Amino acid sequence: MATSPDDSTDPTDPPDSAAVPDESILDDEESLDLAPGSRGTKQLWLYLLSLPFWILVIFVPTVILPNFFAGAYGEALPALLSDDPAALATLIEDTSTTVIGIAGIVGVAGITALILRYGRGIEERLRMALISYSMPFWLIVMWYSYTQQMPRGQYAVAFLGCILGLYVVSELDDPLIERNWIEVGLLVVSGLITVATSAYLFLNYQQVAIDTVGRATDPQIGMAFLFTLAMIYLTWRSFGMTFLVVVLAGIAYGLAGPAMPGALSHGGLSPSRILRILVVSVDGFYGFLTRLVAAWIALFLLYAGLLKAYGAFNLILRLAVRSAKYVDSGIAQTAVIASAVIGSVNGSQTANAGMTGSFTIPLMKKNGVKPETAGGIEAVASTSGQVLPPVMGAGAFIMASLITGVTYVDVIIAGLIPAAVLVVSIVMAVHYVAAPQIDDPEMSNVFQESMTRREMVLESVKYGVPLAILIYVLGVLQYTVMTAALYTAVSMIAFGIAIPLVQATLDGESRKEAFVGTLEQTVDGFREGVIVVAPVTIILAAINGVVDILMATGVPTAISLTLLDLSGGVPIIAFVLAMIICILLGLGMPTTAAYTVVALLVAPTLISQFAVPEFAAHFFVFYAAILAGLTPPIATCVAVTCGISGGGFWGSCKEALRISAPLFILPFAFVYHPELVSGSFNYASLSAGLLALFGSIAIIHGINYQFVFGRGQTYGLRVAFFVAGVLAMVHPMQIVQVGSLAAVGALYVLQTVVGRPNPIATIRGATGMLSGRKR
Repeated sequence: MATSPDDSTDPTDPPDSAAVPDESILDDEESLDLAPGSRGTKQLWLYLLSLPFWILVIFVPTVILPNFFAGAYGEALPALLSDDPAALATLIEDTSTTVIGIAGIVGVAGITALILRYGRGIEERLRMALISYSMPFWLIVMWYSYTQQMPRGQYAVAFLGCILGLYVVSELDDPLIERNWIEVGLLVVSGLITVATSAYLFLNYQQVAIDTVGRATDPQIGMAFLFTLAMIYLTWRSFGMTFLVVVLAGIAYGLAGPAMPGALSHGGLSPSRILRILVVSVDGFYGFLTRLVAAWIALFLLYAGLLKAYGAFNLILRLAVRSAKYVDSGIAQTAVIASAVIGSVNGSQTANAGMTGSFTIPLMKKNGVKPETAGGIEAVASTSGQVLPPVMGAGAFIMASLITGVTYVDVIIAGLIPAAVLVVSIVMAVHYVAAPQIDDPEMSNVFQESMTRREMVLESVKYGVPLAILIYVLGVLQYTVMTAALYTAVSMIAFGIAIPLVQATLDGESRKEAFVGTLEQTVDGFREGVIVVAPVTIILAAINGVVDILMATGVPTAISLTLLDLSGGVPIIAFVLAMIICILLGLGMPTTAAYTVVALLVAPTLISQFAVPEFAAHFFVFYAAILAGLTPPIATCVAVTCGISGGGFWGSCKEALRISAPLFILPFAFVYHPELVSGSFNYASLSAGLLALFGSIAIIHGINYQFVFGRGQTYGLRVAFFVAGVLAMVHPMQIVQVGSLAAVGALYVLQTVVGRPNPIATIRGATGMLSGRKR
């Protein structure tokens, strides 16, 4: 049986673990990890010179020269060179492709030779390769976002092949060092298969995706089989057995349709058809989710990588610490603020927990917070970041692509009220559970060096302007998400380089050193971006394959019929069952993958069978899906945080559930009060939001407040607060909601008055104050 957090011990945590923050994400060490001496200088020059080389190779033949000739000769150019403008365009395109191909081969070969010459050992050379090849990868992503000079499906094929190759490079060092030749062989073979298959499909895109769609030759089926095996292995390597079971179960369901019971039965898909769906048709693993990552999400994850490389976490945590100094739970609120901000652009609550938790959890423990409490706070804070605008953990992009006639901006606006309810309730819950444990509410000596006001302003400009550009381009100019992501990433690079130069000038320091240092950070940001985007791409590609198989079998209809049958047509039962299904389907998945699955399999049932509006249904499954990271026995987000804190898993789960209780109720508020996520701000939506907020506070108070009564009275009050809070959040009749809040107020007065040593005097004093008489 799990021990209570109040009396748990932490035998595995070393006595000096409080010093961990000094060695966390705020490290000042060189991120590029250059070799010592002249060899490190040559490595740096390799990185710095590679960047302009790839810019010339990618942008000059496709953007600069065509624009130059068009501007110089205008309409006379076709007449000068050809009587057929279409033939001229084809000639220019073919010439550009040839130039890029030759220059790319020469560049890769030359960089590889230099890596072998200036690198020492397996780990160093692989790190150099990852850094060197991440630069052309991101420049190609930027190039496509700017030009869109090929079909998105064809670009997604190239994107997936490149990112899988880079992922293999990033994973090879440990197996090679440990001489695990089986693992090395599997990685290398998987990388070669995925890159070769993607290259074939990219070069023959017109044929396989359009001309012969629905048909495949035997060699193509064999290629698809090998690619599927490679994807299964890479998926297992990235996300473990839990998600591997999901992928294999999806494929098995497609094969075993006639043997399935009841409504889940279908005619069955042949192995060759499954392989066509997964690979040859350029759907499946290369389908709309992969295209979404390639066109939209990737640049936002590059933005996240650049934020880390430029040191944004330092500023975020400093601002969080400063803003949290005014409450007793300030050190714990730092985790909430930092994780929410960073998690909004992260796309995975587990990755966010590992990233920010490496600093916030030891910081909380250093100030007296118990390991289980610290782990639970960070897990919930990381999860809350996934639903915060303007990025919403990349889930907003997918939602905008799945709901017809809805833009990304519409999704963000619709998510504002529920995000506010969630954040306020979590902040209050964290205050309840953490404040009694904190030894040093003032948070003295958190950072070794203070930041001057001027430095704080410049750093705020450095990171704030790109975010403002994102909001302005999307919300005011209403450009496409792809364009907004490009502007955001480019502006982050521009300000990431320019602001340190301004700082060096004001401080009288060397501008050359500052410039070189920012270039190093930029290059490392490209590497960080690859590390972030690779696993997200792999799992979304795998999910896309499974979803395409399930859609071909008609499983959404089967789920709809099954859910309707089990619920007996009673909405509340159907909604509870839907939430359970969402949690089960979301186990072990990052936010984007979990939401995609439930949005395609569960949301249509809520919309068609129970008349739930589209936004309400999608927000229901979105919020429900991320609960998997907090729900035992899997609770992947909690598993990460308790691994950092050294606390017990079940104790950490208990703390996380205490803090996040309203998150399990809020989705039901969406379906009973769809105005909460309507995207409009009127009496209906604002009143529903306030009622949901006060109801969530009542739930938090009932679960976490330290009552002074006996066990029976305490449990009774907890249940009363919880039930009243749930009714205030969910009940479809506003009069009942208001009455529930009135009951909450009466309960609060009761606990306050009866909990005093002299309740009669308290009542008289309160009466005197209310009537205007002096006590």
